[in-house]
Amino acid sequence: ISPRQKMAGGHLLVFLLGLAASDAVRPCDIYQHDGTPCVAAHSTVRALFSAYRGSLYVVRRQSDNKTTEIGLNSNGFADSATQDTFCAKTNCTIIRIFDQSPKANHLHLAHGGGAVHTPDVGVNATKDPLHISGNRVYSAYFEGGMGYRNDKTSGVAKGDEPESIYMVTSGKHYNDKCCFDYGNAETNNLDDGRGVMECVYFGNKRGWDGGGGGKGPWVMADLEKGLWAGSGRNPNNTAIEAVFVTAMVKGRAGGFALKGGDAQGGTLRTLYNGPRPRRYNPMKKQGAIILGIGGDNSNWAVGTFFEGAVTSGFSSDAADDAVHANIVAAQYGH
Repeated sequence: ISPRQKMAGGHLLVFLLGLAASDAVRPCDIYQHDGTPCVAAHSTVRALFSAYRGSLYVVRRQSDNKTTEIGLNSNGFADSATQDTFCAKTNCTIIRIFDQSPKANHLHLAHGGGAVHTPDVGVNATKDPLHISGNRVYSAYFEGGMGYRNDKTSGVAKGDEPESIYMVTSGKHYNDKCCFDYGNAETNNLDDGRGVMECVYFGNKRGWDGGGGGKGPWVMADLEKGLWAGSGRNPNNTAIEAVFVTAMVKGRAGGFALKGGDAQGGTLRTLYNGPRPRRYNPMKKQGAIILGIGGDNSNWAVGTFFEGAVTSGFSSDAADDAVHANIVAAQYGH
């Protein structure tokens, strides 16, 4: 019996929100208590499990091609001092982002695919410094032609299996190109047709269905051959206007949900929760993981990635709210 089954309704919400407020708890601890454990957890800024003690990512410096791992400081945030010393007077790129979950679904530089045949390059490791809970860290700042993936994963949803995906991204750095995605994609780097992907997307590219209300940027689902703000045009999916954004997509048999919110405060909004678009049911997810690109290596989008996770199972609303509250409590930008 999962922790979620042992609690009901408001009791679960109160319990999970209590976890979220604790300095010792991170998003994947919340999902674990929800019975929807993380099967992938990636970040350049902080640990996503309270017990994680490994490295966050690997940088390569241009001057001599040497590499080093960037781990955690004593507070559970990225050890930027090590990076600053290693990358002094030269340029560094991020070449690997470690999976913090036990599944070891690490993200590597993406190979070429059906849309762009050449391999992608890594993001500039020192392009975008910021503070989070008083700790100086760096984002993964995508400027086009940059992307990461893992085509041989473990534990990631396939077919019509349920999953939940979230990321924290920048609400100020985006475009209308394809596709700033994080999540489940093709294992062969090709466009294999409708329903083979399930990624959270952020940007102002109009979806194949006409997109959301207003001019964006929107939280949408990339389901392959379509960015979807709902099952059709969805005027209720309006722009998330914030410096830092929490973005979520959750998939279940027959339906999916989209959520978004200001990662510095406020509540999580449900932007859509309903049936799949026509011709996307059942889903045919393949289980690769991508970041910053489309499933066929469409790599023209820009965006910023701070953290994200993929779960096994369709998370509860209480868990979603608690994860968002934990992100807010992390104090992005402070």
